[in-house]
Amino acid sequence: MSRVNSVLALLGGAAIGAIIALLLAPAKGEDTREKISEVLREKGINLNKEEFNKLIDAIESRFRKKDAEEAAIEEPEE
Repeated sequence: MSRVNSVLALLGGAAIGAIIALLLAPAKGEDTREKISEVLREKGINLNKEEFNKLIDAIESRFRKKDAEEAAIEEPEE
């Protein structure tokens, strides 16, 4: 395959990958937070913006901690 064909194949693959990423990407953080807020209100939990942000931060840190622990377990010991 010539260099031109290789470059075109690379660019085409990158374009297809970008399109797929855009189609499969999760919702923006703002949209996700609004959805979470709606569910909480339906359950009778009304939080102001500061309380809501603290809740999201606590949840996020718990998941990060769990992910870090799982990664440590999966790494082989030397």
